[in-house]
Amino acid sequence: MSILIKNGRIVTAVDDYMADVFIEGEKITLIGKDLKVQADKVIDAANRLVLPGGIDPHTHFDMPFGGTTSADDFASGTKAAAFGGTTTVIDFAIQPKGDSTMKGLDIWHDKASGKATIDYSFHMIITDMPDERLPEMRRLADEGVTSYKLFMAYPGALYVDDGTLYRAFRQAGENGTRICMHAENGIVIDEIIKAALKDGKTSPKYHALTRPTRMEAEGVHRAISIAEVAKVPLYIVHLSSSDALEQVKIGRARGVDVIAETCPQYLFLDESYYDREGFEGAKWVMTPALREKWNQDVLWQGLKFRDLETIATDHCPFCFKDQKELGKDSFAKIPNGAPGVENRMSLVYNGGVVGGRISLNRFVELTSTAAAKAFGLFPKKGTIAVGSDADIVIFDPNRKETISINNPHTHHMKVDYSSYEGFQVQGFTETVLSRGRVIIEKNELKTERGGQFIKRALTGSLLR
Repeated sequence: MSILIKNGRIVTAVDDYMADVFIEGEKITLIGKDLKVQADKVIDAANRLVLPGGIDPHTHFDMPFGGTTSADDFASGTKAAAFGGTTTVIDFAIQPKGDSTMKGLDIWHDKASGKATIDYSFHMIITDMPDERLPEMRRLADEGVTSYKLFMAYPGALYVDDGTLYRAFRQAGENGTRICMHAENGIVIDEIIKAALKDGKTSPKYHALTRPTRMEAEGVHRAISIAEVAKVPLYIVHLSSSDALEQVKIGRARGVDVIAETCPQYLFLDESYYDREGFEGAKWVMTPALREKWNQDVLWQGLKFRDLETIATDHCPFCFKDQKELGKDSFAKIPNGAPGVENRMSLVYNGGVVGGRISLNRFVELTSTAAAKAFGLFPKKGTIAVGSDADIVIFDPNRKETISINNPHTHHMKVDYSSYEGFQVQGFTETVLSRGRVIIEKNELKTERGGQFIKRALTGSLLR
């Protein structure tokens, strides 16, 4: 099908202009003013922004954790993402500990195949990496999985020691791939948790009080130091605090190839949510934990001045009933994670652009282009240009909505609460195209499934 988008204001990370966009098949083939072409479908984007589809480089669909599984699978999660203006996600496949990373990749391909509404790719979570299996990392890259995540947190589950970190870092650097790092000192945090539980401190608020920002900062510092010696590009995931950001700034000033993401929860929520009545604070038990509110201004400044490069969601939803309630007797048993993949674009537009904190171009860069460049998707994804995939969001900059589980326009996720219940946002996704398919039109689902696995390029390479 050919599609003509007329009268829109096209905004990319570097451009802002009025033009029409002509799409044939999956690609953008023509951009110009007042295009006179025949199209099977014409979409009038007058008074709307025409944006590159959002890219969320941090989701956890259908993920086992803490004795349960995240509430959104690849069907519901990608559909919700599409309603929010995201057209590509990078999810995390998990290597079964002691087994092959290739087996982990096969498991996640099975989870996603035939279910996704939008395109997707994978990072690989490495749970161990002895010398004899290091060649698997090159095989993963050949399969289009060009980034790997390792954990300094969760001893006994996902944690790996510094020797494993260095081996994997060095191999990733030699292969031209990128390391993603969950940076917290999980060994020390575990000791703090043990002491709290021994003292009878079991309520949700102690999840935050046992994960101090200095332990995040120490993890970031150590990850940057190891990456510097191993000569590998580093990506710090879900950075939440001023202390941790300071370490990124020091590393970057020293010339280390490190970039970092933050998430909407750290820009808009704070530790006071853990003081909600009863057990309700469990809804916001995530890792890293929510921080003191003053950290938000520091993170926004980091986004403005490029010390933080992307905004992802770390979407890892667990229902309050039956799932979060597994930790009623102990905060340490509450499944870590919260929903948000659907609300990212509106939250960041409202808080960033409407709030005067970032420019419109920077908004596009933070929610799409920077992730495409960091993870080998650009310029196939992350921009509006001739030859790029027709992943396009028609965005109403003036429409206001109140985010709520009871608002059918803002909640398509399979979780029984909203992290941002009652937040009013200005700026809302209206129509979404994924590789030339209209999947959302004026807030109605038109096409389910059809999303494809995207093999990503090596770090610094272009994907065509």
